[in-house]
Order: sequence, then C-alpha cells, then structure tokens
Amino acid sequence: MSMVLVVEDSIPQREMITELLRGSGLDVTAASDGVEALEHIQSGHPPDLVVLDIVMPRMNGYELCRRLKADPSTQDVPVVMCSSKGEEFDRYWGMKQGADAYIAKPFQPTELVGTVKQLLRG
Repeated sequence: MSMVLVVEDSIPQREMITELLRGSGLDVTAASDGVEALEHIQSGHPPDLVVLDIVMPRMNGYELCRRLKADPSTQDVPVVMCSSKGEEFDRYWGMKQGADAYIAKPFQPTELVGTVKQLLRG
C-alpha cells in the first residue's frame, strides 16, 4: 500500500484530505508544517508521495519542495502542491520548485485522488 504524507497547517483541511485519500485505499500520515514533515521524512519514513500546502508556519511548501527535490534520497518522491494560491503565477512558481502537480483549493475530490493515483502509478 502506498504511503502519502499530507502536509497542511489547517486542521480541518488536513483531516479532510487525509480522510479522502484513506477512503481511496491509501495509507496516510500527516504533518502540520514543513519542519515537522522534514523531521518525519528524515527519521527514515520517506513517503511514496507528498501532498503539500504552500502557506504554513516555520517552513512553507515551496521551501520543503525545494529541499525534497535537492536531496538524492527524496528527489524522486512526487509532490502535489495543494494551495488556495490559485493564480497562474502561483502554479508556475510551484512547478519551478519541483512540484509534480499543482491543485488549487477548493478542489474536486476526484481531482486530488486522480492526480495522486496517477503519480503513484508513475
């Protein structure tokens, strides 16, 4: 079973995304910001995919994405940015940081699940 790490500082959003992905048959763990996510990954639990908010305390999604893509042990882990920053520039900037997909909130559940499953299939 694929392990997905959801990184989201908003508790309702984090719970909603976690339940949505679990309901589609995925194993999900969560972190409330980029620092917590990095600690989780570096403790020897690299996920198969990361769903990442952008605007978070301590370390934002752009920074976490750059770090994951710069590290040889995590550079191949797909990153789906999922943010309320829905302008074309935000999407462009997210992809420049190494994101594999960018989904603007509010999103359709099928869009998120479909994107995640497609990236996990590689």
